[in-house]
Amino acid sequence: MKIGFNAPTGGPLATPDNLARLAQGAEAIGFDYATFSDHVVIPADISTRYPYTDSGEFPNGARGERHEQLTEVAWVAAKTTRLRLVTSVMVVPHRPPVLTAKVLSTIDVLSGGRLTVGIGAGWLKEEIEAMGASYEARGRITDEYMLACKALWTQAEPSFHGEFTNFEKLAFEPKPVQKPHPAIWIGGESGPALRRVARLGDGWYPIGTNPQFPLDSMERYQAAVARMRKLVAEAGRDPAGIALAYRVQKYGPEVPALAGDGNHRLFAGTPDQVAADLRQLQAMGVDSVDFNFNGATVEEVLATMQDFHTSTISKV
Repeated sequence: MKIGFNAPTGGPLATPDNLARLAQGAEAIGFDYATFSDHVVIPADISTRYPYTDSGEFPNGARGERHEQLTEVAWVAAKTTRLRLVTSVMVVPHRPPVLTAKVLSTIDVLSGGRLTVGIGAGWLKEEIEAMGASYEARGRITDEYMLACKALWTQAEPSFHGEFTNFEKLAFEPKPVQKPHPAIWIGGESGPALRRVARLGDGWYPIGTNPQFPLDSMERYQAAVARMRKLVAEAGRDPAGIALAYRVQKYGPEVPALAGDGNHRLFAGTPDQVAADLRQLQAMGVDSVDFNFNGATVEEVLATMQDFHTSTISKV
């Protein structure tokens, strides 16, 4: 099982020196991958409901400065040697597809094939519209743009004709190092997200704490995986070929012990209990799990990561 961490994209921890120290320190501790979130701009007034809090409010602490996601991924790639780089998630409607495919291919080539492309349709209406895309059509845009990226990555002279993008016989080199292309992990927990996994995903990458689609217990998660695999089979694809990844927002003793269905809440409790949850997920085929590690300084964050690695990951 691969264990990842969320890299800061803004604030004091995301200065060049601090970000490099954090990424290199995590790599030295033994973490397998870093994740990077995607907000290009944060509107001052937000009426859209945020999916991952009970109140629907976007946390005030998340509204500050942000680096552009793909630029930061490329920069961290240059500062590390082994760490995989996961977009978590790239909001596909933010960027035109030909440019997106080129930037991602460049990152994959220059990193030596260390990129995983986590994607989503996005939730923040005001931001998506500021980027020039249609919020209402964001699902269709996401699917089409990723199909266009696949064409650019795999065809000798890529051509594509769709509702939102069209191109004919382009010269597109270099292709990604990873063949046929970097793995595409589909974020999201809703029905449309699961159907997107079935159509074009190489992996499913949900967050466990969406109040509308909670995956906060083993029972709930296993049921959702079964639904996803059924949709994959109905789409004519092999469910065994879909990787399972899981993003953890909170863990440890401060997390309520019981999930909404009355069963044990995943990643609640002592390090031994968190390690037991990881082992159970590993046994059902989950390949990758990532966590948020908090701290005011690089030293504090790395100390927390080292403690987690020693007390928990070593027992998996």
